Amino acid sequence: MTDASQLELLINRVTHHLEDIYAGLDVSAPELAAQLVDTLFTDRPIHTPSAHTNHWNQQDLVVIAYADSIVQTDKKPLQTFLTFWNQRLDNVASSAHLLPFFPYCSDDGFAVSDFYAVRPDLGDWSDIEAIATTTDLMADLVLNHGSAASEWFQNFIAGSGPGHDYFMVVPANAAVGDVVRPRTSPLLKPVETASGTQHVWCTFSHDQIDFDFRNPAVLHEFVRIIRWYLDRGVRTFRLDAVAFIWKELGSSCLNLPQTHEIVRLLRLLVEHARPDAILITETNIPNRENLSYFGNANETHLVYNFSLPPLLINTLVTGSCHHLKQWQMSMPPAQNGTTYFNFIASHDGIGLRPAEGLLDEEEVASLVNTMIKFGGQVSWRNNSQGSKQPYEVNIALIDALKGTTAGIDDLGVERFVCAHAIMLAMEGIPALYIHSLLATPNDHQRVERTGQKRSINRHQWQFETLSERLDDPQSQHHLVFQRLKNLIEIRRSQPAFHPNATQFTLHISDQVFGFWRQSIDRQQSIFCIFNVTDTQQNLDLSSLNLIITDHWQDLISGEPMNDTQTSVTLQPYQALWITNG
Repeated sequence: MTDASQLELLINRVTHHLEDIYAGLDVSAPELAAQLVDTLFTDRPIHTPSAHTNHWNQQDLVVIAYADSIVQTDKKPLQTFLTFWNQRLDNVASSAHLLPFFPYCSDDGFAVSDFYAVRPDLGDWSDIEAIATTTDLMADLVLNHGSAASEWFQNFIAGSGPGHDYFMVVPANAAVGDVVRPRTSPLLKPVETASGTQHVWCTFSHDQIDFDFRNPAVLHEFVRIIRWYLDRGVRTFRLDAVAFIWKELGSSCLNLPQTHEIVRLLRLLVEHARPDAILITETNIPNRENLSYFGNANETHLVYNFSLPPLLINTLVTGSCHHLKQWQMSMPPAQNGTTYFNFIASHDGIGLRPAEGLLDEEEVASLVNTMIKFGGQVSWRNNSQGSKQPYEVNIALIDALKGTTAGIDDLGVERFVCAHAIMLAMEGIPALYIHSLLATPNDHQRVERTGQKRSINRHQWQFETLSERLDDPQSQHHLVFQRLKNLIEIRRSQPAFHPNATQFTLHISDQVFGFWRQSIDRQQSIFCIFNVTDTQQNLDLSSLNLIITDHWQDLISGEPMNDTQTSVTLQPYQALWITNG
């Protein structure tokens, strides 16, 4: 295909998406399509991506971190991060998700005031490019809102200048009663402007003003931003809060058809610009809605497995995998070209909305109360009835798993490692929040200092102190880091742990969670077995139907499973990865 025909075909496909997005609005789809393609592909070749291609394998693992999670007095944090990566993480992870490193006014970076800049206190674009050269880089595309302190919003107040028409404005008495939100603050914020008082839309906070994607200039701006990030080495784009980006008065303003169409358009553009580029949606919503962002392998490549953290933590503190097992059986295998993004902890907290319909109200209340006993805090949202409902639990994962519903015990590390052994073995790409990898506990002082509950899990390590802890064999940080590194190293060489390898849930008991993975070429099987309780459990090996002509062993302990064994006694929170490979 010639370049001219490639260009024409791409513009036609973009036009089709734009016609669906702006149906009924006064927008010339062909003209806008030509502008978007010109912005993204001037001096950049148009590629032809292969459908249903997996741009990942079992060696892939993401580490999630703020650029200043680790600091030194004599270096910019981005330089320190790269040093730490090269010293400690180079053989552990394949990709770094650097949480927003842009200038901002609040929400630890998610109220972006300049999408084209790096915070000077962190470093500059050359530091970002150095990290992107060292490892695959995931960056946030904060589509839904911008900072109230941004130049764009100041221009909105003035009524002229770049960005002055980018923000969502509605009448003060607009019909917003059905809008679904993750916060309890008023949705509309009155702002005095050159045109008088205007009411802007704030899904999250009054520092975060929602963009109005009904204005095609907003979409065009974000295509410019995507080009800017691509040119600086970003491979994976995390679409932050994308489920909220399109608003229709009288609706929930969540997961609307135009939102999905915009995601399909962005995938089309990005993968033609970089064939191995990846889109991932950050959609902290009920499970069925979350899965819809796969589309028909034409929306995002990855979706966050948001139901995993509350269900897995609930499993380990109650000693029953019933709900986890039921959920896993209900999860459809991802098509080639898509996969799940598995995580247990993040920079936010344990989201509870993804547990809706999976845990009942009493079970959620028990989980929340247990986390509070372990030092956690609760963030709230308003539900559709106007009452408050727990939205997430803010707690460090090492503390969330330091006991059970019966209280704190001395099995916290075993429980913590078991959680990661489960996550690392599951279908999908695993992601570890850096403070889980480092076994960082609750930072209550940071909460007091910032006044933000989420700060409890956003500790800032001094590089020298952290290095000492990780090198100290008596330190819990060293113990956890080494044990997780060992599991990751084992995972990386197992074809049956490919993110798209077959997975079937095993029916053993509510106390022993298990599933079977088989490599894509069907040459390797791994039976993944986990005691999710604080007592010994007996595993009947005959229930696994191990083929007697194969030689089986546990990858974690290295112990063989010979054909004369009939059962295995599992210690509290013991994990087995039994393979014939």
